[in-house]
Amino acid sequence: MGDLHRRHPPQDIYPREPWRLVETHFDERYLAAAESLFATANGYLGMRGTCDEGQPVVHNGTYVNGFHETWPIVYGEEAYGFAKLGQTIVDVPDAKIIRLYVDDEPFFLPTATLEGFERALDLQAGTLDRELVWAHSSGQRVSIRSRRLVSLEHRHLAAIEYEVTLLASDAPVVIVSEVVDSERSARPNGDPRTRQFGCEVLDTEVTRTAEARVVRGYVTRSSGMTLSCAIDHEVRTDCSFNVKASADEAAGRVVYSIDGTVGTRIRLIKYITYHSSRRRQVEELCQRAERVLDRAVEKGFQDLLDSQKRFLDDFWNCSDVEVRDNPEWQQTIRFNLFQMCQATARAEGVGVPAKGLTGPGYEGHYFWDTEIYVLPFLTYTKPRIAQNLLRQRHAFLDEARARAREVNQRGALFPWRTINGNEASAYYAAGTAQYHINADIVYALRKYVDLTGDREFLKEVGAEILVETARLWVDLGFFGRHDGKFRINGVTGPDEYNTVVNNNLYTNLMARENLWYAVETIRALAESDPQRFGSLVRDTGLRQEEIDDWRQAADRMYLPYDERDGVHLQDDSFKDKQDWDFASTPAEKYPLLLHYHPLVIYRYRVVKQADVVLAMFLLGHEFSHDQKRRNFVYYDRLTTRDSSLSCSIESIIAAEVGEMDKAFSYSIDAGLMDLADVAGNVQDGCHIASMGGFWMTLIYGFAGMRDTDGRLSFAPKVPEKLGGLRFPLEIRGQRLEVDLTPTSATYVVRGEAALRIAHEDELVELEPDVPVTRAVRRRPQVDGEASTVTASSGAGTVT
Repeated sequence: MGDLHRRHPPQDIYPREPWRLVETHFDERYLAAAESLFATANGYLGMRGTCDEGQPVVHNGTYVNGFHETWPIVYGEEAYGFAKLGQTIVDVPDAKIIRLYVDDEPFFLPTATLEGFERALDLQAGTLDRELVWAHSSGQRVSIRSRRLVSLEHRHLAAIEYEVTLLASDAPVVIVSEVVDSERSARPNGDPRTRQFGCEVLDTEVTRTAEARVVRGYVTRSSGMTLSCAIDHEVRTDCSFNVKASADEAAGRVVYSIDGTVGTRIRLIKYITYHSSRRRQVEELCQRAERVLDRAVEKGFQDLLDSQKRFLDDFWNCSDVEVRDNPEWQQTIRFNLFQMCQATARAEGVGVPAKGLTGPGYEGHYFWDTEIYVLPFLTYTKPRIAQNLLRQRHAFLDEARARAREVNQRGALFPWRTINGNEASAYYAAGTAQYHINADIVYALRKYVDLTGDREFLKEVGAEILVETARLWVDLGFFGRHDGKFRINGVTGPDEYNTVVNNNLYTNLMARENLWYAVETIRALAESDPQRFGSLVRDTGLRQEEIDDWRQAADRMYLPYDERDGVHLQDDSFKDKQDWDFASTPAEKYPLLLHYHPLVIYRYRVVKQADVVLAMFLLGHEFSHDQKRRNFVYYDRLTTRDSSLSCSIESIIAAEVGEMDKAFSYSIDAGLMDLADVAGNVQDGCHIASMGGFWMTLIYGFAGMRDTDGRLSFAPKVPEKLGGLRFPLEIRGQRLEVDLTPTSATYVVRGEAALRIAHEDELVELEPDVPVTRAVRRRPQVDGEASTVTASSGAGTVT
């Protein structure tokens, strides 16, 4: 199997603090990674953690979620149903830049002599702060302090406070605040997973200046989307100064010329706003931008700081996971949670890009990552945001129906990767063939409904998704002539090293759940709300016999199983392949996808990421403990972990089957995926799904929580190294607080109603505000405690 390499930055530069990510020394070797790690965002607007002065820089990214350009996908050989248009998020005009000149000398970090330097991402304040003293060879010394934020309360607004104080002598000071149109190469680092578009794909339609304000409006050349970007300023100082605003084809700037005096603070506040639309309305967007700036200037920077703190106080109250006496783990946990907050807080009418808004990786696309790795966290902490993201999938349903027709299927097929709802994957084998995305969306829908009790949302939004996804599964599969089992051929599961296979276990199990849930929901709707059911029938053309077909396909689903070894097969042909020679594969040849032709990889029995193991986590009630143990051992040795999505799931199952050393190690890899650059590509942005997976290692892994059908149970396995875990969960409007040590578990429910949970094999009735403590027993689960998948003529059947 592949061993992951943790590239820990030096602790003297990046010390461990529970509430801050701190950089105590500027070192260009860590510049690219730091730009991702110190990014600020709110789910709509994101700014990479670049230097305030704009240089030096690797990826100088500013991103507006959903704002993209389209481009024709060129194939050497065309085929029917291939995706036609690629979609790439645009690196929009950069408004972060503030250049400083003292006595006409520019401040440039790499060459400046510094007396002290600290930069910190404050996880409680939601700000990126920097403080340093620039010691010039002339004898001048300058204190420079800055604070940057992307507002979590105000979706379209960001701001920077930039403060300069002369410490040695009077001198002229010039501060140039800019918004700059920049260009990007197609793939700057050669990684096929990264493509960038900058302002070369934008046409400028509006440019105007007034006093300390610059307003610019753009339209993309192909997708036709529109954007406005505007900046405004206020300066507070006792020094005399003048200001001039100007703009040209490539930039807008506001220049402050100041007569600096020793010890007199010069404080510049820069307000930044972006607005986007799929419609051609540039001038209207510019007017909106100016209204936002008017309010921001009127209320001031302190108001933004206060609202940011209030927002995060609420976030941490709902989401914090505390450990005892382990500052490194505490920082790791909170950094991951904070970045998930930044990726989702204001993601309204859009999805969650795989890298959030921290970098260009995966082109700003939305994948299955959201439903399987991010939504569990949101459903338990911020269910309103979880609902928003599910509603966004529903908004893409017409495009999904069209995509199903393009691949000659009925129903709907959601895109593997997308921004605008259309399929953007040019490689069907590891893209369109991953039909399981339909079931992933339904799985997340069901979890949301089960844990929130939001049946109205299920009727309003979920039922239509269920009808169209169920239709696709029945149309995609067939009943075998010899055994009558329902089979699904020509699909790719989560493991992209085994593509276009027959009867991928994960896909078949998830499709079965999708079908069963569709039958259950639609029949219940027909009985409980005939009017709503009638509307659904009218809107979808649903026929009664379709529901019967769904049930039959689910009940007779084929599940590949190897009786000789007692393991579930990833697909029909998995055991027919030659084993990959891990012993002869050097570390520098990982990930395999960047060093071997796909056809080479496809010939071997090698796994990129958890596939069967993921099925055992999501649908754990379908496997016995012994089956989980055997499957885990079998697939663990074959998995490269070339995907950042693998470690977390393997950690959870390792904990469940008693492999605690592996559970701990894999959890660390997930948690440090970006902080220690485990995947080697943090420069392209943070791995948001891995962050969600890391939260799951703590809650589902070490806390041992399971939530089948919305029923909560805990079988804690807290490692001694952690000392304990304390965290809140929201279930059907109530707050459950869980406090665990390696030997005890305490549960308390807040609210007005009782809550029933299970602790190990004991049912516990929690009364409001009354803590209940139970001892933790370390024992393996006994076979038969869960419903199982058993072998029957090579096929799994539920018993």
